[in-house]
Amino acid sequence: MAGRIHRSYTSLMKLLQIGCLLAILAATSSVQAQWQWLDKDGRKVFSDRPPPADVSDKNIIKRPALVVKPVASTTGGANPDDAEEEPSARPVAPKVTGEDKQLQLRKKQLADADAAKQKAEQERIAKGRADNCARAMQSKATFEAGGRIVKPNAKGEREIMDDAAVASELRHIQDVINSDCK
Repeated sequence: MAGRIHRSYTSLMKLLQIGCLLAILAATSSVQAQWQWLDKDGRKVFSDRPPPADVSDKNIIKRPALVVKPVASTTGGANPDDAEEEPSARPVAPKVTGEDKQLQLRKKQLADADAAKQKAEQERIAKGRADNCARAMQSKATFEAGGRIVKPNAKGEREIMDDAAVASELRHIQDVINSDCK
């Protein structure tokens, strides 16, 4: 009985391997170049795009399966065989009509999100500048009021600022006002 199970398992595995091989072959067959033609030097050219207009129809070896050949219009008693040689009678690749609607919508959403982020960042910067401006104006008023200005030193002790330190601090405050109060 164990031998019978082993044989059925082996045959099942062979069928599975063959199925996988067929699936791989089917998937890779669509990867091949769709167009083949001979160029002006007689060399074969393989491409996924149609040949240039200067390549005659007789030099095209292989076309993709889904390309529809347009009907050539004949005017004034022209020979239909002559119409085959016209470039307009050559098969054409399907034209792309534009970007996918969902792709365009997604791009617009991303652009709108970026614009919203930039606007929020600009508003944050503007608010910070307005706060700096208000603090600088208040500090300037305090320094210009006169009197003694006390400032803590590096040790945390309170020191009275001399006239040079007050003038230096007023220049710094004025720089802040010039940059942030516009």
